[in-house]
Amino acid sequence: MKSPMPPSQTNQPRRRFLATTAAACSTLTLLKPSTVFGAEANSRVEIGLIGCGGRGAWIADLFAADGHYQWVACADYFQDRVEAVGNKHQIQPDRRYTGLAGYRRLLEGRLDAVVIETPPYFHPEQAAAAVDAGKHVFIAKPIAVDAPGCLSIADSGRRATARKLVFLVDFQIRANEHFREAVRRVHEGQIGRLILGDAHYPWRGGGRGTPPDTAEARLRQWYYVLELSGDFIVEQSIHSLDFATWIVNADPVRAVGGGGHKVRPQNSIYDHFALTYWFPNDVPMVFTCIQSIPEVKDEITARFFGSDGVIWGDYFSEVYIRGKDFMRARVDNLYTTGAQVNIREFWEAITRGRYDNPTVAPSVRSNLTAVLGREAAYRKTELTLAALIKEGKKLEPDLRGIKT
Repeated sequence: MKSPMPPSQTNQPRRRFLATTAAACSTLTLLKPSTVFGAEANSRVEIGLIGCGGRGAWIADLFAADGHYQWVACADYFQDRVEAVGNKHQIQPDRRYTGLAGYRRLLEGRLDAVVIETPPYFHPEQAAAAVDAGKHVFIAKPIAVDAPGCLSIADSGRRATARKLVFLVDFQIRANEHFREAVRRVHEGQIGRLILGDAHYPWRGGGRGTPPDTAEARLRQWYYVLELSGDFIVEQSIHSLDFATWIVNADPVRAVGGGGHKVRPQNSIYDHFALTYWFPNDVPMVFTCIQSIPEVKDEITARFFGSDGVIWGDYFSEVYIRGKDFMRARVDNLYTTGAQVNIREFWEAITRGRYDNPTVAPSVRSNLTAVLGREAAYRKTELTLAALIKEGKKLEPDLRGIKT
């Protein structure tokens, strides 16, 4: 099984409503999404794709296969990507948009929801614009590359709830029924008071590339560009941190550690991180992640020891809890099935009027945890989450030469 991976590095790309008559259907498309949540079970949500690269094109197929959606618009900086998605999903040529501002023209059109699959740097701005435009939002992880971006997503999620819009962040582990049950038991107290945790993400993939020389090339191969990806601890290893912080159900207090370039060039992103986080009640967690090591076994794990037991899980194999009760379950290909669950639950939330948007807060938490770890490792000093947020450091890519 292949690990979740950046679109630039994988061959398997990442990683409205109908009423009872046709006349009613034409009327509903003119309404705001929040006015038609009571649609029938066979309603199709009209959606637009923002970001038509590797994972964007891949997840577009999943939305189409679900049967509850209709692609009506798409946007990407690159014309070839827009045309490929547009042709495959029969999107009208005049609703295929290019350039950095293409997503804004997409949002001006008639549609119910957007799917955001652009490089992570762009997520906060695009999500905020989508909420402002009255669209439901389905957004890829990570939600941002820095603390201000995370806070922006948190604000967009709150505003979506206030405007009766759905806002869903596409993490796969939290979409799996067995992981949900195991974590529920932890939160019920079945392993007692948390004492110590560890989490790891080794991966043989990721490559050893460098940021391309031109701005347009960097947009295509954005994984190695810190300002666009957030480094791999944010872009990819966040899967493990998301599982871990879900278990703890709390923000980290501080982090310390290091990392660096041992197999990647010095002008690229890091190839390894080793950190210790501390959570409330002085609960420590050791975290490591490494990429581009041949023959390594791919794992995305987290484990916590409690006073009465332990929970352990791996994205690729199983999850178990041993405590006051015991459960163990194998899991399938979460890369696909987790996205499929999120796609179905997105439609259910829209059509049933569920606007509590429960995926937002834990996604902000895990993303801040990843950014905190990156910054602590870069600075080689202990860093608190409060200081990171107060500092407000924002990453800005060099986009000179990019057409808007």
